[in-house]
Amino acid sequence: MTSVAFTVQDMTCSHCAQTIAAALKAADPAVQCQVDLPAKRVSVDTALPADRIAKVIRDAGYSPVAA
Repeated sequence: MTSVAFTVQDMTCSHCAQTIAAALKAADPAVQCQVDLPAKRVSVDTALPADRIAKVIRDAGYSPVAA
């Protein structure tokens, strides 16, 4: 499992958080993710490499930066 966190400054509401979580779940059904909306932080535990996780978040329309 890979544990990685990203700051997503353009994640501004619960819909954004749900969109990111759904995109991660679609990429890896076993993903565990925690979204801290006030901190604009997404923490992910998955078998996917960090660059793939970042791509999934970007493809969902957001701008992840490794935290």
